[in-house]
Amino acid sequence: MPKSKLIRIVNGRVIQGGRMEEETLWIQDGKFIDPERTFWEQRIVPDVVIDAQGMLVSPGYIDIQVNGAVGVDFTADRENIVEGLDLVSKALLRYGCTSYCPTLVSSFPSVYKELLPKLKKRQGSVRDGAEILGVHLEGPFISPAKFGAHQLETLSVSPNGISDFESCYGFKLGSASTENIAFITVAPEMSGVMEVIPQLVEAGIRVSIGHSGATTSEAERAIANGASMVTHLFNAMQQFHHRDPGIIGILGSAEYNPYFGIICDGIHCHPNSVKIAHTAHPDGAILVTDAMSAMGLSPGEYHIGNMKVDKSEDRVYIQGTTILAGSVITIDACVRNFKSFTGCSIAEAVEAATLHPAQALGIAHKKGTFRNGADADFIFLDDDLRVRRVFVAGEEVRM
Repeated sequence: MPKSKLIRIVNGRVIQGGRMEEETLWIQDGKFIDPERTFWEQRIVPDVVIDAQGMLVSPGYIDIQVNGAVGVDFTADRENIVEGLDLVSKALLRYGCTSYCPTLVSSFPSVYKELLPKLKKRQGSVRDGAEILGVHLEGPFISPAKFGAHQLETLSVSPNGISDFESCYGFKLGSASTENIAFITVAPEMSGVMEVIPQLVEAGIRVSIGHSGATTSEAERAIANGASMVTHLFNAMQQFHHRDPGIIGILGSAEYNPYFGIICDGIHCHPNSVKIAHTAHPDGAILVTDAMSAMGLSPGEYHIGNMKVDKSEDRVYIQGTTILAGSVITIDACVRNFKSFTGCSIAEAVEAATLHPAQALGIAHKKGTFRNGADADFIFLDDDLRVRRVFVAGEEVRM
């Protein structure tokens, strides 16, 4: 079949390898390609030249924890979930998010059995929006002492091991029914959960620990068993204590260095806490929005799962409480805040929303990078890290 147009990106400061470099990028068939073979060996000239005009060029942002946005809640809006996915996928592009994980909060088994067959991985495109990388199942195997904005009645334990997970989610480990699951967040101290972690990991499901009262030793054991991430660090976990710092103590471990999601809105985490985490383990930081249905909308009453919430200008609480219920920050704002809070370089801030989540998902060969063969999802940023242009599979999105 004939090749598609050959595209060349010039005059941009490309962010990769932890630094910015003035480089030329070449794209064909929605992928970054080797310019040496294309131009010098084949002597092919580009069909289209895009001038970045000195702007920063970054891989598209990746958000691995999105409960919903623009009025859509992935857990609650079950009847219109396909239309909801389309709406959110398109809306996220304006913030530079070109890939994401739809996230389901703790639910009853009937909800998972209805939704998981519909929440399928999907390629990103200008028409369909940001790529769906797989579902993040946040619960229900979490601690009732750290349930946060999850419905307490839905929480579960697994005294029968993996069979309880299979009964709850409606999948069969090792079958095609798990192929659309990216992450499962669990509390490792709950009955039967610790022993299930290696089975999930062996089946290709990544495990994150969170909504948990685990001690540091329990957290370390979970990492040793295969868990590779901490869900929204500092939130919904035992608070730091000098005698047993809980999951947070993983930051000081010489042996275990998991990735950690962090909500960088200045509300869920104090800027100094963000800086401490980055200083302790800079290569593990993953910026997540934990966005819920009110993201992108005016203040008012919304919901997360089956729980009503009230949104003010910049935060959301479970109705009638002071319990935070996800966030309304966007991923581009997280990047700007992260740089401001930590004093890190632009490249470090960008990689916390590009390379690191791709690594945590095991897809750094095709996402969060400009390497040859990777998907040509990328964004242009100004020096204030504001998103100016967005491209998915080499095509520009109309903003």
